[in-house]
Amino acid sequence: MASVADTPPTGAADDPTGASPTRWLDVEEQQAWRSYLRAVRLLDEEMRRGLERHGLSHPEYEILVRLSESPERKARMSELASSVVSSRSRLTHTVARLQQAGLVDRRACPDDRRGVECVLTDEGFAALDAAAHTHVEDVRTLLLDAMTREEFLALGRSLSKVADRIDPQGLAQV
Repeated sequence: MASVADTPPTGAADDPTGASPTRWLDVEEQQAWRSYLRAVRLLDEEMRRGLERHGLSHPEYEILVRLSESPERKARMSELASSVVSSRSRLTHTVARLQQAGLVDRRACPDDRRGVECVLTDEGFAALDAAAHTHVEDVRTLLLDAMTREEFLALGRSLSKVADRIDPQGLAQV
């Protein structure tokens, strides 16, 4: 079903002058867009449930992943916020929850006392390790198994183009 926000008003698509500045979605584009939205929302909900079984939210899991991949399992809060595509204030609240659970620590940066580092604790690494098995299986079952390997890789290439258009400096790297 088309929505008012995505399709032209009655008669606008038939405008032979092309005077409308809006590049409306045609029927196939609308269907593809709606399929994308539906899949992303359903996938996000299922992935949330999988991580919830381990007591983690998706943002918390992503923070633990980034820290596990960082040298010495630590990162400046500002860099961490960029890498997980989060505002600094939202990241601060999420890290506070992780710290309260003993999964991360925060400390002043040794080279810049104004900066703050987030450090993955051994408990945090163990929690990540436990959740990662569920998360990866969910990714495979819910996404990869629904398409061929070639389709999945093409999807990744296509979405990289979208991300690069929105974030040309590559600040939000996954």
